[in-house]
Amino acid sequence: MATNARVKSVLSGDTLILQSMKSSLEKTLALAYVSAPRLKREDDEPFAFQSRDFLRKTAVGQEVEFKVFYTIPNTNREYGSLLLPTGEDLLEKAVSEGWVKVREDAGKRENQPDGEAMIAKLKALEDTARTEGKGVWDTEDDGRIETKYESPPASEAVAFLEKYKGRVISGIVERVITGDRTAVRLLIEPKFHQQLVVLIAGVKTPLIKRVDASGNEQPAEEYGEEARSFVESRLMQRTVGVSLLGLSPQSQFIGNVIHSISGNVAEALLKKGLGRCLDFHSTMLGPSMARLRNAEKHARENRLHLWKGHVVKAPVSSAREATVIRVANADTLFVRNKAGVEKRINLSSVRQPKLTDLKQAPFQAEAKEFLRKKLIGKHVIIIIDGKRPATEGYEEREMATVTFNNKNVALLLVENGWASVIRHRREDEDRSPIYDELLAAEEAAQKDQKGMYAPKPPASSKLVEGSESLPKAKAYLSFLQRQKRVPAVVDYVASGSRFKVIIPRENVRITLVLGGIRAPKTARNPNEESEPFGPEALEYASRRCMQRDVEIDVTDIDRSGGFIGTMYVNRENVAKGLVEEGLASVHHYSAEKSGNANELLAAEKRAKEAKKGLWHDWSPENDEVNGHDSPTNVGVTEEAIEPRTDYRDIIITNTDDQGKLKVQIVGTGTSALEEMMSAFKSFHLLPQNNKGLEGPPRVGELVAAKFTDDNAFYRARVRHVNREAKEAEVMYIDYGNSEKLPFSRLRPLSQPQFQPTKLKPQAMDALLSFIQFPTALHYAQESVEALNQMTNGKQLVANVDYIGSDGTLYLTLYDPKESDRSESSINAELVSEGLAMVAMKLRPFERAYPAKLKTLKEKEALAKEERKGMWEYGGL
Repeated sequence: MATNARVKSVLSGDTLILQSMKSSLEKTLALAYVSAPRLKREDDEPFAFQSRDFLRKTAVGQEVEFKVFYTIPNTNREYGSLLLPTGEDLLEKAVSEGWVKVREDAGKRENQPDGEAMIAKLKALEDTARTEGKGVWDTEDDGRIETKYESPPASEAVAFLEKYKGRVISGIVERVITGDRTAVRLLIEPKFHQQLVVLIAGVKTPLIKRVDASGNEQPAEEYGEEARSFVESRLMQRTVGVSLLGLSPQSQFIGNVIHSISGNVAEALLKKGLGRCLDFHSTMLGPSMARLRNAEKHARENRLHLWKGHVVKAPVSSAREATVIRVANADTLFVRNKAGVEKRINLSSVRQPKLTDLKQAPFQAEAKEFLRKKLIGKHVIIIIDGKRPATEGYEEREMATVTFNNKNVALLLVENGWASVIRHRREDEDRSPIYDELLAAEEAAQKDQKGMYAPKPPASSKLVEGSESLPKAKAYLSFLQRQKRVPAVVDYVASGSRFKVIIPRENVRITLVLGGIRAPKTARNPNEESEPFGPEALEYASRRCMQRDVEIDVTDIDRSGGFIGTMYVNRENVAKGLVEEGLASVHHYSAEKSGNANELLAAEKRAKEAKKGLWHDWSPENDEVNGHDSPTNVGVTEEAIEPRTDYRDIIITNTDDQGKLKVQIVGTGTSALEEMMSAFKSFHLLPQNNKGLEGPPRVGELVAAKFTDDNAFYRARVRHVNREAKEAEVMYIDYGNSEKLPFSRLRPLSQPQFQPTKLKPQAMDALLSFIQFPTALHYAQESVEALNQMTNGKQLVANVDYIGSDGTLYLTLYDPKESDRSESSINAELVSEGLAMVAMKLRPFERAYPAKLKTLKEKEALAKEERKGMWEYGGL
């Protein structure tokens, strides 16, 4: 009686495994009256593989109708034949193609009435195949194929992988061990086959029933058998493409197994919910891992098999903008949203260099600095990926994807070797949406030895505390005073006007106090009480300055070792910003000393008029006429100052953008300078003196610099050095002007006859008395241009009204060819043309000249009336 079944597999050229169409029951059926060459693990018989492969290609997966002819009693082995869907008899087809031989004893031990006729027919077909040289009767081929049935040992596995990695090798799935593990015969060459156990890349399926090392039977995990059956039904003895990708820790081969029709079996398993993505394989798979993730996502969302109880997580948040206000470390940020709410977030799926790892720990500071430079103060896009609950003393943390300039910040860190990727637990879904990209980037960074994977740790550089004591601070003072706008980083904000700043190139940390202002104090402990607007000043300073790259100008130190000076963020004066917001008041004495008095006073005036902060209840009547600082701001008594009559001939050699002057006093000094410059020129014309510096110049060093306009050498002091560009900013000490020059235009200034001890620098600092330039930029530029036109190339007369403690000269200027009386000064002319105003806050010495002040105020009133210069719109 004929029965229907499906051919599951073939064992040899004459034996098949049939599976019931209604159940999983299996039957072994041998083709009657014939025999095929045998496959043996030691040495296959000739044509054994070819014979089996014919039967495999012809019958595997086909629905057939089979009939058992006879059974051998002592083995219960059944023999028969089957009809293919095409109607062909497989037994006859195998004989006619020459892949099996009719047994010599066929019909002698079988009790079959119709057997003789069938055997005769088979022998006739065999004779034809032999005559035509088909199959095993081929006389031109010895039929032998070298087959290795054992996987290469661990010692040879790496070499084998390197040889065949990246190639798609045709193979036959011989056995499905589990849903994610198969035994595959690789058809490497026509005469050489290698059988391997291949772990299917990117997927992990449940375990099947097994026996452990102790001999105990372990039950199958849920869906383990289903996963294996799923793979068997698609791949068992099918021709597949195998691409080897890597090795497991146990030296087992990992690869893609691709069916020509069904595609990647890993993707099919995941889409059915019969497996989970295996993160360990992500870097081997590269971009194709994304397809596997999407397949798993499909199964989760549809609650298939392993995911039947899955609860789809609702999105935690949508994309939102924020500003990075502080970098705690290389994986933790503090951000502020548009509403001003601050929040701490952790970057998803990455970790800063571990303190517990001796190789990674030395790179923590560099990793944090990398992130600080990239993000501090920048606008970013944040999407919360999940939350990590509070555990073991740690508070709840939000895990987020942070994007800056369309670049994932976590990926940027990992690519540069400044963060490692967290290995999440299998069930942990709170991970980065580009987790696989992160794993690939980490592997690349390790290979390229980037960041914390460098072979050598960074040189340890412990910061020196420059404000630790007054003597220590004094050691740094002169050095910092000589430099112009020293680059620094704000490390801590103590109050609105007090900061800890790091000067990276000197590896020193100092306390910086903003000069020229007084900010209200904030409470330092619960027992103290903040002054009004103290917390607001602190908040403003923190928001503007915390961890920012800044520039500082140091002018002095206080009694505790703090450095007094000016700080600039993006070229904006922080003190001015505090004053303008009404969060600090101007301290006149220190403002004058810092040189920013006019700027700060103008800012304070605007804050008062807007009634901001400290000035919320201000009215003009509250200010004293010509007063300076309120009693809370100044605690010193000013000495009486007498007016001076001290006329000197001067030449203005330089005027900066803020109207500060450099002047030479005409006399013995200028005569001596002319003599020195003549000798200086002759000295540098000699070839033996045309030697450059031995190395890059140092800030504060005296050099001979070749001025760009006339190509002549002058004495100069180095103010800033750019080693990468090989250029330095120098200030010509006898003239006061500055410029940037390449190192090649600098020469040593070590000759005794040219030293400042022989002739002191002739350019002196000076300011115009009684007046200040407008704060609006375009008016200020116009004022400076006008002053240059009035003074350029002229020998002038100046009354030295006052000499500051730092040597600055406060001058009333006269052009001897134009001025015929004391009121006709250049100072007055600037006021008359609306190019300057009478100082809003008078310096102490200026009150000693009431007549001059009266004249200037009259000229100012007339300029306002005539709408000249800055008064064209009737006010500041």
